[in-house]
Amino acid sequence: MKILLTGAAGFIGYHTACQLLARGDEVVGVDNLNDYYDPSLKKARLERLQPADRFGFHRVDVADAAAMQALFAREQPARVIHLAAQAGVRYSLDHPQAYIDSNVTGFMNVLEGCRRHAVEHLVYASTSSVYGANTHMPFTEHEPADHPLAIYGATKRANELMAHSYAHLFGLPCTGLRFFTVYGPWGRPDMALFLFTRKILASEPIPVFNHGHHQRDFTFVEDIVEGVVRACDNPATGNPDWDSNAPDPATSAAPWRIFNIGNNQPVQLLDYIRVLEDCLGREAQMEMLPLQPGDVPDTWASADDLAAAVGYQPATPVAEGVRRFVDWYREYYGV
Repeated sequence: MKILLTGAAGFIGYHTACQLLARGDEVVGVDNLNDYYDPSLKKARLERLQPADRFGFHRVDVADAAAMQALFAREQPARVIHLAAQAGVRYSLDHPQAYIDSNVTGFMNVLEGCRRHAVEHLVYASTSSVYGANTHMPFTEHEPADHPLAIYGATKRANELMAHSYAHLFGLPCTGLRFFTVYGPWGRPDMALFLFTRKILASEPIPVFNHGHHQRDFTFVEDIVEGVVRACDNPATGNPDWDSNAPDPATSAAPWRIFNIGNNQPVQLLDYIRVLEDCLGREAQMEMLPLQPGDVPDTWASADDLAAAVGYQPATPVAEGVRRFVDWYREYYGV
């Protein structure tokens, strides 16, 4: 298939492109290479992709409606995996407009491209942050997620609702995947594992928010990508049993689905740090800090629906995943 992949130079986008290319798909990569974090890391990912015969790259901002319309018209993709977004909860506190531009306007441009060019299936990244103030664990797609705690989560929840309207009005199959704390090689420098590794190797203290009482459903990137690709291969369909008098938040009469995609095995943050210390052979200096505005204390995904729908089964223990990240980090940075 020809698959349009937005955010192709990003962390999850890069790994997704690798898997799609490995199985023989043609990938149309899109990214704006912005400077939210070091663009050289994004360019290094692209350099590993661009020798592939079936990979084409377009430096386009998804918020640019004319450029996206032209791209869809020229490429005519069969399916779309939309991973481009302004990420980060804490950054959203001071830069909310960036989230509206990329995550709302950009998503609308993707929806319009899919609608007008008969795309068979749109798979897009949502986030565990949509659960916000919810505390009932594990998080399940069949409970409401209408109390996000930061604009990042709010924009992603908006994406889910926008996708539903297009599925209902135009019959566009849409699948939203709520990612849970993705980590692994080629990761983002603003994520905890990357930040902790850099600081521990530099003998600097690491910031540990909520005094280390966080619990996160850390999910290895290759497990995430396996779920993304499997979802792409299985276009959303309407739920014939959907009841408008008791609406299921995860399904619809329209071809629209929402899935959690996580490890289904939460890990205490302090245990995660201990695994990293073992892999680095160094002890972390920890600066204990209060809960950050916009953060949630715990996340835990029920991924049963995705397992039932596409056979998703995360297989990478945290100890192995952290080791693989550390091995990549030492090689890439020569430390």
